[in-house]
Amino acid sequence: MNIEKVAVIGAGVMGSGIAAQVANAGIPVYLLDIVPRDSSRRNIIAEEAIAKMLKAQPAAFMHRKNAKLITAGNIEDDLEQLAQVDWVVEAVVESPDIKQQLYQKLERICGANTLISSNTSTLPLSILTAKQADSFKRRFMITHFFNPPRYMRLLELVAPLKLDQELFKAVRDFADIKLGKGCVLCKDTPGFIANRVGTFWLQTAVLEAISFKLSIEQCDAAFGLFGIPKTGVFGLLDLIGLDLMPHILNNFKHTLNASDRLQVIAEVPPLLQTMIAEGNTGRKGKGGFYRLQVDSKAKIKQAIDLQQGDYRLSERFKIAGVSHKPADLRQFLDRDDELSRYAWRVWSATLTYAADLIPEIANDIDAIDSAMRQGYNWRYGPFELLDRLGIEWFTEKLRQQQERLPELISNTKSLYRSAAGVAQYRDKTGSYFPVHRADGVLLLSDIKLQKPALLENPSASLWDIGDGVVCLEFHSKMNTQNPDSMALIQQSIAKVSAEYKALLIYNEGEHFSAGADLSMLTPALLSQDWEIVKSIIQLGQNTFRALKYAPFPVVAAPSGLALGGGCEILLHCDAIQAHAELYTGLVEVGVGLVPAWGGCKELLRRWLENPACPGGPMPPIAQAFETIGLAKVSTSAQEAKELLYLAKGDGISMNKSRLLADAKRRALTLAQNYQTPEEPVYFLPGKSAWSALAIAVDTLHKAGKATDYDVEISQQLARVLTGGDTDITLPLTEQNILDLELAGFLNLVQQPGTLARLEHMLKTGKPLRN
Repeated sequence: MNIEKVAVIGAGVMGSGIAAQVANAGIPVYLLDIVPRDSSRRNIIAEEAIAKMLKAQPAAFMHRKNAKLITAGNIEDDLEQLAQVDWVVEAVVESPDIKQQLYQKLERICGANTLISSNTSTLPLSILTAKQADSFKRRFMITHFFNPPRYMRLLELVAPLKLDQELFKAVRDFADIKLGKGCVLCKDTPGFIANRVGTFWLQTAVLEAISFKLSIEQCDAAFGLFGIPKTGVFGLLDLIGLDLMPHILNNFKHTLNASDRLQVIAEVPPLLQTMIAEGNTGRKGKGGFYRLQVDSKAKIKQAIDLQQGDYRLSERFKIAGVSHKPADLRQFLDRDDELSRYAWRVWSATLTYAADLIPEIANDIDAIDSAMRQGYNWRYGPFELLDRLGIEWFTEKLRQQQERLPELISNTKSLYRSAAGVAQYRDKTGSYFPVHRADGVLLLSDIKLQKPALLENPSASLWDIGDGVVCLEFHSKMNTQNPDSMALIQQSIAKVSAEYKALLIYNEGEHFSAGADLSMLTPALLSQDWEIVKSIIQLGQNTFRALKYAPFPVVAAPSGLALGGGCEILLHCDAIQAHAELYTGLVEVGVGLVPAWGGCKELLRRWLENPACPGGPMPPIAQAFETIGLAKVSTSAQEAKELLYLAKGDGISMNKSRLLADAKRRALTLAQNYQTPEEPVYFLPGKSAWSALAIAVDTLHKAGKATDYDVEISQQLARVLTGGDTDITLPLTEQNILDLELAGFLNLVQQPGTLARLEHMLKTGKPLRN
């Protein structure tokens, strides 16, 4: 069974977000809601939800055109249309009566093999299906999405015993492959997995922060050490909405056993009650634990004082001398200061609570870890974090404080291990079982358990992933490019040429590559050794050119950021299999430079060869000039195709866990009868085109949209893209364009304006407009 059309009922934040993600997958979807009494537009709720999503930041749609796949409607006029859909997602208010009445209508209208699911986060299956026939129960389940549905990978599945397994498999596979979800099977218990553990963690963190009289910046900095996202606890609560917490806590208060540790602490502290009453409900309100105050010059970040309830200037807090390494974390938790004791109190409570929930909420620790990684963006799930800290150390510290040990960790054997190259997890009895991987998933982390690297240095490694294909992995900070990574690319080209069929470039970090390591330029800039700078640029040019003309296919599989030099790598590959969440662009103008590792020549070539850009050389040159000059970065892989960072035939994988396998298939296909690409010849207008581009830049400058130094950079960029001192009748080679890139780079890197931009970026991580 294939899912080819979907309907979502309920056009609130969650329902509309689910519809948008279905549309992002290229699937037509109905979005229905009630007919409001006071409007002549019967579909106004769904229509306005779509309009709001088109303006939303972060964007709900991967491309604006995806909104056209959503058909707005209402449940009075359009419910009959659902006879044609394969999956109906109910996302209406959390009222059992309203849901049950809707289900009775859907049972009558929908086809026998249409799966119906609820996005409920609070109601159990027994209540949802209480008034439904067995014929309904065989095709009903809970599919709990996380907000925002585009970006949060977790989908919690609660499947009753009577559910038709073919329908279950169809929805699970569709959610996995088409929607990019990490599907986790949950027990039918309050809060399922992620919100049960996550709410306990958040509530404990807030209550203990008040008790320890700490600042929210101190607490959020402490959580960052353990792989919690930058939002920390208090920023996350602002994002969720503080006004939701009383409802969430009240639900747990009434559905959990009296002895459950979350039930015991499920009370809204007075400070939170006051904040909600005053409209300080988080980002959607006047502010929350953090808020931005705007004065005439800038936005000022403020933070609330947990003791006084007043706002003050937010001050960044850094915990000196503590890294993410397990030994440092243990040492930090062992310290006798308020912040360390706070962190121990929260983590010891959270980790032991999670251990107590098996098998109540899930069958194994891997399900809970997966849910917390994908639903709360933890770098490590609770049991992975326990293993990092060390079970023996953790349990000994609990004993010293006379705390109860959950059965799972009374056995101090590691919770995860590798046996015969297979990742395994442990249960309460001490037995180990293979970590489940969905069919078709290939992970580099699993391959690393099976064999050593073929080549490696501090910045990159090369791995044999089978069938004659190897994978080049970057692992420097932010996977930036430096002489080490360049050296390993060159070594990899030689090895693959002699022994393998194809090369993939991929890693499982948060980002593909943030570009060139700017710090490698610093010594040369300080000593004004321009020959060293020149050699670094030529090293990148020669390396990426060798990659392009290697005698085997090269396929990049990027996800996250691929900026500057990271984008230039993509532009030199035979093909790209990108994760849907790809944010790529040539951003060098932000540091006062022009792309010089071949980015200008490759993007220019793509626009020159683009059949949708006719009319001689100027329109393609203008497109490349605008894209590079404005440092345009795609907000998705779909948008990267529009910007020509990706080619028309490049693939997009919705699920990041499937990216490597998809890229490998693409590489093996290309390896059949592979031929090295022919070098293009450029015919460019030269000086005659400079004036046209200069007029456009001057217009921006006069309008205040370009600074004086932006004009200087644009002049160098224009020279590169128009061919320098050439004439339209003269053929130019790739090397000619590379030489122009190098000359433009060397000219700019010696200017005070560029040096100021580079210094500012290295200090702050943000671009300077000078």
